[in-house]
Amino acid sequence: MNRRRRAKAAIIVACALTVLASPALTLQASAAPLPPPAQPAAPTAPAAPAQPKKTLEEVRQEIEALYRQAAVATDAYNLAEEKAKEQSDEIVKLARMIVEGREKIDDLKARAGAAARAQYRNGGLPDGAQFVLTDDPQLFLDNAGRLKEGHKATKDLLGEMTRTQAELTTYAKDASINWTKLEANRVKQAKAKKEINDKIAAARKLESELAAEERARLLRLEQQAQYRAQTAWLDTGVLKGLSGKATPAGKRAVEFATQQIGKPYVWGAEGPGSYDCSGLTQTAWASAGHTIPRTSQEQWRLLPRVDIKDMRPGDLIVYFKDASHIGMYVGNGAIVHAPRPGRNVTIAGAGSMEILGVVRPE
Repeated sequence: MNRRRRAKAAIIVACALTVLASPALTLQASAAPLPPPAQPAAPTAPAAPAQPKKTLEEVRQEIEALYRQAAVATDAYNLAEEKAKEQSDEIVKLARMIVEGREKIDDLKARAGAAARAQYRNGGLPDGAQFVLTDDPQLFLDNAGRLKEGHKATKDLLGEMTRTQAELTTYAKDASINWTKLEANRVKQAKAKKEINDKIAAARKLESELAAEERARLLRLEQQAQYRAQTAWLDTGVLKGLSGKATPAGKRAVEFATQQIGKPYVWGAEGPGSYDCSGLTQTAWASAGHTIPRTSQEQWRLLPRVDIKDMRPGDLIVYFKDASHIGMYVGNGAIVHAPRPGRNVTIAGAGSMEILGVVRPE
């Protein structure tokens, strides 16, 4: 009987444990995190529309614009370089003047010291003062005159020392100002140099992306654009009545410029192996005995202007609204000029580019 009870009790306990275990399992299962719902795929961005390929004429205009921008930067570089040279020369000049002024101060101090020592030896009286105390009237008058002259000399000496010291202060201040300007122009040069190189590199990259046949066509397009502009210019009758006679100086300038034909354009160059546009015109006129400004913009700004109907060989034709290019008129509607990087000094139609005006170096 006891065995039956124990067996029955064991069965009841086992059943109870089974019942108790079942809800725990259910709760545990329900507490487990569910996997996240599948996210819808992100929509694919529409492909950017293909850029239409530039025409060769558009490429030509873009390359021309880049070289024009390089020309403007070249003018900025040349002007900064010219100013830097001027300031450097001025600093050297002021340094010499400071040295000379200091030497003069030292000499004046030595003279003043000698006068002071003489007074000390004479008991505080300047040389000759003791002779004024003579009983001889004539000798008194003579020595009084010498004493007066001595006083004037001492006063002049002190005045000269003061002026020289003031000059030294001014020289030092001017040297400091010029040094500041020199450094500023060096910064401008560096900035312009980077811009020039960047623009030329961009233009050359555009050209390099063209096939050989396209580059040949590009050159023809360039020549055709120049021909059309020159023809339209000549059709205005601009050459009627123009004098083909140059002055002796103008003739020498033209001869020099035309002798440079075939030499490469290099920005910032003034010869003898290469030139930029204003370097050629400046050097040509220097060979004729006339000094003119370094840049095309300064040549346009500072040289006398003449009407195109009065133009003669040797005159300079300035191009584009920003005066970024210049060439020398050689007669018969032509110029000699250094065109741009990648080109050589050559003869071209005077009207093949947009004319701003004409200046005369003489």
